[in-house]
Amino acid sequence: MVRYIQAPPAAHSSAPSPIRATGRSLNWGIVSTGRIVENVIADLQSLEDANVIAVSSRSEERARAFADEHDIEWAYGSYEAMFAEPEIEAVYIGTPHGQHFEIAMAALRAGKNVVCEKSLTINAAEARALVAEAEERDLFLMEAVWSRFTPVFARAMEILESGELGEPSWVQADLGFLAPYDPTWRLYDPEAGGGALLDMGVYPLTWAIGAMGFPTSVQASSDLNDDGVDIQTAITLGYSGVRHAQLMVSLTSSPTKEARVACTGGWLGTNAPLHNPTKLFIHPVNGPARTEVFEPVGANYTYEFREATRCIQEGLNESPTMPWEHSVNTMAMFDGIRHQLGIRYPNDAYVK
Repeated sequence: MVRYIQAPPAAHSSAPSPIRATGRSLNWGIVSTGRIVENVIADLQSLEDANVIAVSSRSEERARAFADEHDIEWAYGSYEAMFAEPEIEAVYIGTPHGQHFEIAMAALRAGKNVVCEKSLTINAAEARALVAEAEERDLFLMEAVWSRFTPVFARAMEILESGELGEPSWVQADLGFLAPYDPTWRLYDPEAGGGALLDMGVYPLTWAIGAMGFPTSVQASSDLNDDGVDIQTAITLGYSGVRHAQLMVSLTSSPTKEARVACTGGWLGTNAPLHNPTKLFIHPVNGPARTEVFEPVGANYTYEFREATRCIQEGLNESPTMPWEHSVNTMAMFDGIRHQLGIRYPNDAYVK
């Protein structure tokens, strides 16, 4: 099997702890004090060569409270003010995706390296613009699809690449949860890029890309609410040969949250949740079934920050594990899905 997603050095079984320094220390700034930032901040701060020295929020008071709670020196009431600080070398953006393009572009133009939460942008045009800016300014830019960087995902790809299970022919993956309707919540807000597709679609898609690459055809169906936001979306990916993927994301149900890769000589699967599993189930046709178990490091965001830090230290503009091409291709795929479903966001009005 072709390796479609490259494993980062820290995900190899023989690698030292991802907390260990790989070079000089970097000074980080954090944009947002929301829930995702609360989830990842401890993992970033755990790196021996990461100094989180600043945080920004729309409220300076909220930024100061977050900074005090997490032992961060500087707090700002705007990302513009934080980006003006020359000591900050890299920024992590954890806002809703409707704001990603504006903030990431401002960071790049201020000379900062950028790690931005998924989805990188609202559409492919925005993603291409960010890539062009990063390339022109010789800066690092990476979409934070954290599941790509973990040892469990790297091991799954290693097993598939080995040929032990034959050739992949079918991927099934689903992710979702019951999300009570609230028009002010980012998940239901068109201005924020709300909906199941942009919030969760990249995770089941990662398993399809890892096993079979990017598809040759994409078909989708969806349920939209009165605000034009997708609350449940089913995606069928087609490939050359006898290969398909079926993906589902939902804000209206609680599915298995697992991934399965069916091959000509067996199958491989995960426990839940598929974006951060702790177990792989391997079932070869001509051999005994087995389970491989993995222990997370922190909340397991550590690996994506280790990779970003390593790349910046080595002068790389993009990570081989999350290359720019994959981010742009993913957004182009989501654009096509949204076109099929009739989903349009305010950001799309600015796409020429």
